[in-house]
Amino acid sequence: MAERIIRVADDFWNIRGSFKIAGLLDIGTHASLVRQANGRFVLLDSYTLSGARADEFDGITGGPDDGEAGLTLPPFHTVHVEAIHARYPEARHYGTARHLERFPALNWQPERTEDEALHALFADEFDFSVPAGVDFISANEHLHFSSVMVLHRASQTIHVDDTIMYIRLPRVLKLFGLSESTSFHPTLAKVLERRPGAAGDFREWATGLAERWADARNLCAAHTSTLLADTNRGAPISERILKCLAAVEPKLAAHERAQG
Repeated sequence: MAERIIRVADDFWNIRGSFKIAGLLDIGTHASLVRQANGRFVLLDSYTLSGARADEFDGITGGPDDGEAGLTLPPFHTVHVEAIHARYPEARHYGTARHLERFPALNWQPERTEDEALHALFADEFDFSVPAGVDFISANEHLHFSSVMVLHRASQTIHVDDTIMYIRLPRVLKLFGLSESTSFHPTLAKVLERRPGAAGDFREWATGLAERWADARNLCAAHTSTLLADTNRGAPISERILKCLAAVEPKLAAHERAQG
């Protein structure tokens, strides 16, 4: 996928980049750049730009000196972590427990991005949410359901990695009334915690998320696409979250039957 920078709102940019599975299938990836009220920048996730796109990025930020913090949010996204630390050595870098364990030599801050202590540090700019009832860091490294989700308060933009997927479907499917899809990541059934009540906790989390982020206008999803308020011809994002929940109800019910 071609690298590009999308201006989602006055102080929010979504960076679309390339990520290939087995070096063949490009499912894309992303990061987001946010200008805070103090004029300095926070990078949500990491991506290494090059050439004209790197120049465009520096034109927005004014260069590495204005990078205040980098927040790495999905525990299994690691490809660009070291490059971002090298690019912004003076910034404060935060990662999940897995990032701190995987890259112990990097200069991490002690607060982890999945922890409330980190969320409190950035509460003026962002609201955070971590899915309940599922493994945040699965023992199976192929299961990448969970990530720390972020709502940028000023622009009402959601930044999410694997948890929620938004896909623009091929044009030919428009002939059948299909143009897009919003869904939870398909690995949900495999990452639900093996205990009674896990499915209910997930259901409560998703319902609460739709309510808490009811005014969300934009959705930036990692391996898929960006849904912008001015091009959204479908349901509001909060309604989409509830539809995602309804679609996985059979999986949740099956888990409840199995766990008792």
